Amino acid sequence: METTVKLTKLADCAGCGAKVGAGELAQLFEGFPDVHDPNLLVGFDHADDAAVYKLRDDLAIVQTLDFFPPIADDPFTFGQIAAANALSDIYAMGGRPITALNIMAVPEDMPKDAVREILRGGATKVAEAGAIVAGGHSIYDAEPKYGLSVTGVIDPAKLLRNDTAQVGDVLIYTKPVGIGIMTTALKGGLAGEEDRARVEGLMCTLNRAAAEAARPFAVHACTDITGFAVLGHMLELAQGSDTCIELDSAAFEFLPGALDFAAMGILPAGVYRNRRYAEAEVEIAPEVSLSVADALFDPQTSGGLLFAVDASDADALMAALDGAVPAAQRIGVVRSYEGGARVRVR
Repeated sequence: METTVKLTKLADCAGCGAKVGAGELAQLFEGFPDVHDPNLLVGFDHADDAAVYKLRDDLAIVQTLDFFPPIADDPFTFGQIAAANALSDIYAMGGRPITALNIMAVPEDMPKDAVREILRGGATKVAEAGAIVAGGHSIYDAEPKYGLSVTGVIDPAKLLRNDTAQVGDVLIYTKPVGIGIMTTALKGGLAGEEDRARVEGLMCTLNRAAAEAARPFAVHACTDITGFAVLGHMLELAQGSDTCIELDSAAFEFLPGALDFAAMGILPAGVYRNRRYAEAEVEIAPEVSLSVADALFDPQTSGGLLFAVDASDADALMAALDGAVPAAQRIGVVRSYEGGARVRVR
């Protein structure tokens, strides 16, 4: 649908770049009551992608909520991206989404057709995931925001977490890196329409195929790479698992133009927040360029899934992902932690 509304002009931050920093979030939750329920398998204290509550021995519900300001000018595209990003949390836990609720804030003077297109974009992506939009809530606000609260289901025995990586695991990632950099360049009018089509298509891509491809293999841990960037999420994985992560910077696939724009200083504010949060626990080898380091701190909106898979299954998982995901990359390994930096990049 053609529209004169340029959504990104209505927001100061875009997509997952608007997230509160991980370090700030940890401080906000300090001192909360320590409530125990044996059926709560994953809660906010785990810094994981979603909450998981066991209903019976073979069934648990997976719950997440995600919303953000526009990262695309086209309302339908923005709705698709926001929905794909929210659904990703269910896939990162190994679950299957079943229902979703809309969360929306829009200016009172936003054209009704544009509002409808945002909702239609979200509903289209939810349907692609095999789930149902069952309602939601909306308010008026000066800055538009949209997302979903998603409920999924899983067998607790097949639950994936971000704090269960094992020494010797191979790390595999499923989308190119540099989404935040490229959307910043687009917002500044520095990137072209081919770049727009590429990055928006990537953000609209569900992580469903990646999750389904990984199910037959010995995946010990999983997370999706979103607002806290590659290095922020790697740090959470390493801390939660009490391990050390070794990354090969040359193994990453970056979006065309992303490293060039990074070298020019075209970076979202989230890069600096992520660097402040993680850099004390991250060691980057001198030969790794600043542009690559910045890209690894770049917030990814609707990024890919990161798998920590048993080394014996790594080749088979890579083969299963080939052609099923935007970019299957074998990016590193999990080592035992012996002090010093938790994440090492060479």
